[in-house]
Amino acid sequence: MKKWNIGKPDIDLSKKLTSGSDLTSLCADVLVSRGVTSLEQAADFIRTKEPEDPFMLKDMEKAVEIINEAVESCQKICIYGDYDCDGITSTVMLYSYLECLGADVFYYIPERSEGYGLNSEAVNKISESGTELIITVDNGISAFEEAKLIKELGMSLVITDHHQPGETLPQADAIVNPHRKDCGSSFKYLCGAGVVLKLIAALDGGDYDMAIEQFGDLAAVGTVADIVTLTGENRFIVETGLRLIKNTENCGLIELMRVAGLIDENEQYKDIVSNSVAFMLAPRINAAGRFGSPLQAVELLLCDDPEEAHELALELDLLNKKRKEEEQNIINEIYEYIDKNPSILSQRVLVFSGDGWHHGVIGIAASRIVERFDKPCFIITREGDTSRGSARAFGDFSVFGCLTACSDVLSRFGGHQGAGGFSLLTADVEKFSEQIQKYAHDNHENMPLNTLKAEKVIMPQEITVANIESLKLLEPFGEGNRQPVFAVIGAVIQDIIPMSAGAHTKLHLKYGGISLFAPMFNTRAETLPFTRGEVWDFMVMLEINEYKGMKSINLRICDFRKNGINQESFFAAASAYEKYIRKEELPEAYYKRMCPERNELVKVYSAIGQTDISFMSLYAKIDPKTMNYCKIKICLDIFREMGLVSISDSCDTITKIKVEKKVDLENSNILRELRCKWGIRVVQ
Repeated sequence: MKKWNIGKPDIDLSKKLTSGSDLTSLCADVLVSRGVTSLEQAADFIRTKEPEDPFMLKDMEKAVEIINEAVESCQKICIYGDYDCDGITSTVMLYSYLECLGADVFYYIPERSEGYGLNSEAVNKISESGTELIITVDNGISAFEEAKLIKELGMSLVITDHHQPGETLPQADAIVNPHRKDCGSSFKYLCGAGVVLKLIAALDGGDYDMAIEQFGDLAAVGTVADIVTLTGENRFIVETGLRLIKNTENCGLIELMRVAGLIDENEQYKDIVSNSVAFMLAPRINAAGRFGSPLQAVELLLCDDPEEAHELALELDLLNKKRKEEEQNIINEIYEYIDKNPSILSQRVLVFSGDGWHHGVIGIAASRIVERFDKPCFIITREGDTSRGSARAFGDFSVFGCLTACSDVLSRFGGHQGAGGFSLLTADVEKFSEQIQKYAHDNHENMPLNTLKAEKVIMPQEITVANIESLKLLEPFGEGNRQPVFAVIGAVIQDIIPMSAGAHTKLHLKYGGISLFAPMFNTRAETLPFTRGEVWDFMVMLEINEYKGMKSINLRICDFRKNGINQESFFAAASAYEKYIRKEELPEAYYKRMCPERNELVKVYSAIGQTDISFMSLYAKIDPKTMNYCKIKICLDIFREMGLVSISDSCDTITKIKVEKKVDLENSNILRELRCKWGIRVVQ
C-alpha cells in the first residue's frame, strides 16, 4: 500500500484564478495545488514561450564557428551519439541538418556492449577514417581520457551534452552543456535532443523557425523519452513537437506510429500525447539499443522510403516484444526467489541477482519491482567473473549516495538520487548486498514510503465532461508536470464486472449521486478485494472516453484502500513487523501487542475462507482497530509455519491447505518465541 498525500488547495486562491480568467475551478484547483498563486504564474505555466536565444548557452558561438568552418572546408565530421532514444534522436537531427548543408558527415553510435559514451577503440577507428571533427550528442561531458586522445590524434572535438559535469571539464574545442557552472542560459533541464535543437537553431543564425519545423517532432520524442522535467523550454518543445508529429514528413516516425497503433487502418491519427511517446514510441526506439543495434533505429528515422521504413519499424516492434519477454523472464525469476525466501521483502532495500539477465532491461525490471513492492530495488546480472547492475528508488533514499558509500567494491558506478548503474566483480556481489543494507540502516531508521500525491478530494458534482476536458489546458503531462490525480473518498462498490472472458474487470461505483466506471485492465475480478456494497477510497486519473460521438468519463485507478483505514497506524505496524522479521530489537511492549491470542488466530483463519485471497482483501475483512497489520501478518506466518496455508508473496495470494488431522498452534515456534520476548514462560 502506498502512502497517500492529498492536497487541499486554497479556495480563495482558486477563486482568484477563476475570477480573472476562463479557467475552470477544477483546473484552478490543480494549479493552486502545484504552487501557482497568481494569474501571472498561471499564464506563465500554461503559455509556452519559444526557447531563449541559443547563443546564451556557453560555448555555443565557438561550436557554431568550428562546425561551420568544418562544413565549408569539407572536413570529415563524425557525430558521436548514444544508444538510447535521446541519443538516437539527437544523432538523427544533427546528421540530417549537416547533410542538408552538404557536409561530409557520418554518425557513430556505440553498441550497448561498448558501454556509454566515447571509448578509445571507437575514437581510433574514427581517426583512421580521416575524420577531422567529432561532435558528441547526449554524451561526452565525462570523457576525459577520450578527449585527450582525440586531441593527440589531431582531431577537433565539440561536446554537446546535458549530463552533470564534474569539477573539471574535458579538453575540447567547445563544450555546450546547460549544466556548466559558467553557462548563462536560464533553463538548465534540456535533454540531449533539446541541446541539439538549440545547436541547429544557432547554426541557422539563431532563429528557431526552421529548427522547430524540421526537427521539433524528433526533439519532442527525445525529450519525453529522457524523462526530463516538462516545464519551461521543455514544455514548449514537447507541446510544439506533439502538434508537428501529426503532420510529420519523417517516414520512419510515421511507420513507427503505425506499428504502435497510433495510426489506424483509415490513416487516422489517434490522439497523440506525451504518454503515447513515453509508452509506445520511445520503448520501440530504445529496444534497438537493448536487443539489436541502435543503428536500426537511426536507419529507420533517416529512411525516406515508406516500404523500407515499414519493414524497419516492424523490426523495432519485434525487438520491443523480445524486450518485454526478457523483462518478464527476469521478473518471474525474482518472484520465484521471493516465494522461496519471503523474508527478503522485509529488507530495507530489495536486492536481487541472477545469471545472464539481460543488462539492457534490468533497469526496467527494477522499476517494476519498486512499483510492485514499494521499496528501493537493486538488480544485478552476473556475467562470469564480472557483474553489472541497475537501481531505482524514490523519496529521500539516494541511489547515488548508496553507490558512493559502497564504492570500495564497485569498479564503476554513476547515477543520481532516484536511479543508477554500476559494475563490480561477481565475487563481491554478496558483500555489496550487505553494504547496501548497512547504508540503508545507517541512514534511514524508517525507510521512506512510496507516496502517491493527489491534487485534492474531487467531489461528485465536479466530475463532468467539461471539467475533465478543461484539464487538457495543462498538457503535455510528464516528469515535473504529471497528469492530475484526484482522491475519490467513500465510493460504494455497485458491481464488479468481468470483461474479455475474465481477463479484465470493470468496476461500477456509486459516488455521491453519480455512477462511475473504472476499467482495470489485465486484472481478474477474483483477484480484487472488493465486495458489492462495500465503501472504498480511490486515487484516480480522470479520462474522457468517446464512443460513436458520445463522451463519458472513465476512472483510471492508481491505488485503492478500504474506507476508514488510518494510514499512519498501518505503516507504523508494517514497520514494526519488518523490524521483527529482520530480528532488530523492539521495545518489550511491542512483542506483547503483536503476539496473537488464540481467538485472534481463529478470526484470521476463518477470514481467509476457502478460495485464494490477497493480503489486502484479508486486511479489509478484519477491523484494524482490533487487529493491526503486524498481528495479521504474524498470524499468517504461524499458519504457514504449521502447514495450514501456502502464501505466494510475489503474487499476493493466500491459500488454505487441506489438513487431515488437528494442528496444535501451541507448537508454533513463532508463537513460543514471541511469548518469550515479553516474559511468558513457555511450558515444554
